[in-house]
Parts: sequence; structure tokens; C-alpha cells
Amino acid sequence: MRIPEERLERYRGLKREFSEEDHINLQPIQRGGVLSEEAMRAILEFGDGYSVCDWCPPKSARLDAIETPPVSQFYTDLAEFLGMDIARVVTRCREAKFIAFRMLGTPGDYVVVDGLAHYSSYIAAELAGLRVKEVPVGGSPEFRVDLDAYASKIDEVKRETGRLPAAVLLTHVDYQYGNVNDARTVGKIADEYGVPFVLNCAYSAGVMPVDGKELGADVITGSGHKSWAASAPTGILALNKSLEEKVLRRASVQGDLTKRAFAAKELALLGCTVMGAPLITLMASFPEVVRRVERWSEEVEKTRHLVRELERIEGIRQLGVKPKSHTLTHVETEPFFEVSQRHKRKGYFLYDELRSRKIVGIQPGLTKHFKFNTYGLTWEQIRYVADSFIEIAEKYGLNVH
Repeated sequence: MRIPEERLERYRGLKREFSEEDHINLQPIQRGGVLSEEAMRAILEFGDGYSVCDWCPPKSARLDAIETPPVSQFYTDLAEFLGMDIARVVTRCREAKFIAFRMLGTPGDYVVVDGLAHYSSYIAAELAGLRVKEVPVGGSPEFRVDLDAYASKIDEVKRETGRLPAAVLLTHVDYQYGNVNDARTVGKIADEYGVPFVLNCAYSAGVMPVDGKELGADVITGSGHKSWAASAPTGILALNKSLEEKVLRRASVQGDLTKRAFAAKELALLGCTVMGAPLITLMASFPEVVRRVERWSEEVEKTRHLVRELERIEGIRQLGVKPKSHTLTHVETEPFFEVSQRHKRKGYFLYDELRSRKIVGIQPGLTKHFKFNTYGLTWEQIRYVADSFIEIAEKYGLNVH
């Protein structure tokens, strides 16, 4: 069916709501995914769908075997950077989790997850045919995951089913409060029970140092578009050599008439995964990512500074563990909510005030509590954001200490 030209016009000259060049973007899921300059250039060169496949080796026809551009070498470097043996690039962190669950378990098995795991961890488990046991989370304001309870949950699964869980998953940095969990604790428990340990590093690997061997992880999953300065959709699956045959098992299917077989293909990856712009931006940003994780302590200090300034406004407090050890932050902002109750724009007044100062990323309509992420902002930008919140508070008569 032909689409009328006037309807097609809407797709011309697509523009984002704001530009990163002249706005300060605090969006929690976007800070670590801002492209490097090298990635911006590479996307123009490799934007076409199969652009990385010009020199695909005919024998294996596998993405991880391509040498020009250096995909094969990148996979090696990526694994080394994460302290793991093998790495693959997939479409999303949630796909990496699904692959791990699907290949490590059988339908009906359990996976033990922390109570602050992202919803995609649950869905990945369900799609893989697994059931979920949750490790409890403490109350407000810290919301700490009870890491020692992984042992009791593994025992619970063993009592109920007669076998161990297919895997345990820990969210290294949770998406709600930005708490950094001590993965070593869970790694030791998993090792004692002989259960594979999947560490979800969507908010950690790529922005802060992560060494899988040091943390005791058997599998690491990551998000390129969230934390590696890459285009979406990009996910990372890294694993120890001991799990290679299980997780990256080769295809064994054969056609009944043609007898065609595809023994070179990795089954769970459906042959090849991400090619073109997402993969190439991940590769192009990699040198900057390797360098930037060394500056993590300064990034955390910027966040702590902003939190201290925000808490000068009476009634505002940071949720989660204090002091902050990650740039993703959740704040309770009851004073702004009270202002919204008498403002003609209601909950949108704060968004309007921030947007007028070229600050974006706080979810429109939220004033009672909200999340933000300061990763990659300069000190000048941090101070400007802090001053802006203080200015808004004073404008509406809030107490500022």
C-alpha cells in the first residue's frame, strides 16, 4: 500500500528535543551513552546496515572473526578489559541475561536475583523458562540488598526442588538508587555452592572499573548504549572459559532434505548479532571508555557535591546508601511537590524551570522524587545545576540552609 507523501514528510529532518551541545542532560539512563567524538565520525562511515561485513571470512561467516574493521581483536580486548575470558556483543543487556539463563538452565529451574533487579532480569528469566527467587532488600532510606541472604535463597531452592538454581544474578548497581553492591560477597557464595554467578553491569561496566575475575563473576552482562558511549541497541556478554561450551554452544541442526548444517554458528547468538552503527560506535568509543573509568573517583565526587548542595534545600534528601558511590542518584523532593500543589503547571513547573535554564533529563511531571545522573558533566556544569536548584527553591520561598 502506498503511503501519501504528506504523511511521509513527518520523517524528514528528524530532530531531537534538545542537543547535548547546548543543554545539560541529567537523564539517568543517558549519561554513560553519550557518544565520543570518534564514535560520531565512525557512525557516518559505517551507518549502513551490513557495513562491517565487507570482509566477512567465508569459511565461518561469523562476526567475531571479522578482522577489517578489527571486530575479532575488539572482542579479545573487550574480554580482557572486563577481566573475563570471552566476550560477545549482543543487542541489549537483557538479551545477554536471557542468553545466560537460557543456556545455563532448563525450564522449571530457578534463578536467584536481588530484589532491586531490573524488570528485564525477570522477563529474561521467564522467557528462558526459569522461575525466580528474590533476595530481600532493606528499607528506607538506604535500600541495601541483603547480600548474605543469597546463601539462604540457594538453600531454599535446593530444599524445594532437590537441585541447585541454574544461576544467581546480582545487579552490580541498581537502577533505582544507584547503590553499588559488593559483588565479591555474592561471588564467594556462588562459588561455594557451585552455582554460576551472573553479574549485571548495565550501570557499572563502561563507566567504572569492573574486573570480573576479581569480583568472582562467571558471566558479566553490560549495556553499550547505557554505559559505553555507544548507539543503541548494544549489549555485552562476557564469560569465563569454563562456560564457553554451555553458553556459546554451536548449532547442531541439519536439514532433512538438503542436509545443510551450520556447525560454525553459535546457537544462542542466532549466528551473528550486532553489526553496523551500534557495534562500530562501541568499538570507536572503546579507547575513551578504557581511559575514562580511571577518572571514576572524580565522577563520584561531583555527584556527592551536587547532593550536598541539593540537601541544603530543607526537606530534600538523597535516598540510597550515603555517601554516594555512583553517579546515578535518587532524591526525595517533598518541598518541590508542595510547590506543585499550588502552581498552575502542577508537577510540570520544575521541568519548566529547569528547561528554561537549559537543564533537561528530569522526568516531566515529577516533583515528589526523581532520579538523575551526573556522569561526564564538568565541574562547571555541576555547579551550574546546583545553583539552578537553589535559585528555583528560593524563587518559590523554600528554606535553603
